[in-house]
Amino acid sequence: MNILALDLATKTGWCFKKDGKILSGTQDFSLRRGESHGLIFLRFRKWLAEFLIPGEKVFVCHEQSHHRGGAATALLGGLIAETQAFAAEHGFEIMPVHSATLKKFATGSGRADKAVMIQKAKDQGYNPQDDNEADAIHLLRYAIQEVGQ
Repeated sequence: MNILALDLATKTGWCFKKDGKILSGTQDFSLRRGESHGLIFLRFRKWLAEFLIPGEKVFVCHEQSHHRGGAATALLGGLIAETQAFAAEHGFEIMPVHSATLKKFATGSGRADKAVMIQKAKDQGYNPQDDNEADAIHLLRYAIQEVGQ
């Protein structure tokens, strides 16, 4: 089974296990001056469509962060909705993972900061470029543990 792990944000961290190979990175959906906020979601949807091939069996795992309100919450809610709709449209199974659960899995503490998450990914043999990619790497490892791949 192929697994896509997503740390959803304007700079989305991703980690993809396909045919036994693991790739990871960060995809930037930032707006340019004068652009509508809806473009973030359109760019994200286009990226998913280019990244994933309909008909393949894919398990999608994403971090479920809990923000206190404002623009970050609206953005995250939209990206989660886009992910869920894409998964439903293409028959992909989806699993949210609470951020504290992920941090505890990766570091032993549900309150680990970004630097610790990056270091723990490096300790596992990965080379994340930022905390978004590190979180996605840990999400993939968590999903592999949960689904037995």
